[in-house]
Amino acid sequence: MKIPTLPFTVTDWATVPETTHAGDVGQALWRTQEIGDLRVRMVTYSPGYIADHWCDRGHVLTVLEGVLETELRDGRRFTLTAGMSYRVSDHGDAAHRSSTATGARLFIVD
Repeated sequence: MKIPTLPFTVTDWATVPETTHAGDVGQALWRTQEIGDLRVRMVTYSPGYIADHWCDRGHVLTVLEGVLETELRDGRRFTLTAGMSYRVSDHGDAAHRSSTATGARLFIVD
């Protein structure tokens, strides 16, 4: 990830339009800003959400609320709670996918 040249910018996430992305179960609500190749998102997963894909994209992710389960294709599993984060580069490890039993709110930069 490379942050492109841009001025100091403040975001009021409540004013960013929300898009709905279906999972295998449940849904993800995204509020997204894209600046060149940089994507910055506030994401809310519904209770019971299971991603509909394995992801190889790099992310810096922070859990703001709830509990996030991250499974890697090689079988490793990680549980993140509010205040925890992970980092992974594009194709930097086994592909990953997210799920949550209780719901979660995330801040993601990729």
